[in-house]
Amino acid sequence: MLDKVNHIAIAVPDLAEASAQWQARLGVTPSPPLPQPEHGVSVVFIDLGNSKIELLEPLGNDSPIARFLEQNPQGGVHHICFEVADIMAARDHLIKNGARVLGGDEPKIGAHGKPVLFIHPKDMNGTLIELEQN
Repeated sequence: MLDKVNHIAIAVPDLAEASAQWQARLGVTPSPPLPQPEHGVSVVFIDLGNSKIELLEPLGNDSPIARFLEQNPQGGVHHICFEVADIMAARDHLIKNGARVLGGDEPKIGAHGKPVLFIHPKDMNGTLIELEQN
């Protein structure tokens, strides 16, 4: 069902500061910030060729990332995103096998303009998993 890792998402309290840190310390080129109000975040992508790092900053106090940062003030790994060929088939397989899809069973459009869904971390060994249609 899984194709490849699309990105690893890291929640950060300050997107500009984190972008500068990644650029200075690791020599990467972050994308410009991309607000995603429907997801409550602003994101920056660092393209590594075969995958990406996604830095996430909350947009407001109601953001799921704001809640994550309350528990992890310095930030940290938030989720891992995998590509799938057929997101609806992946969703059906997950539900049939007892996994909970967060935010309802219908995929939403993610930062790459493709359908995404999230699997509850309690159903994936404590790790939030995002699936993205490739």
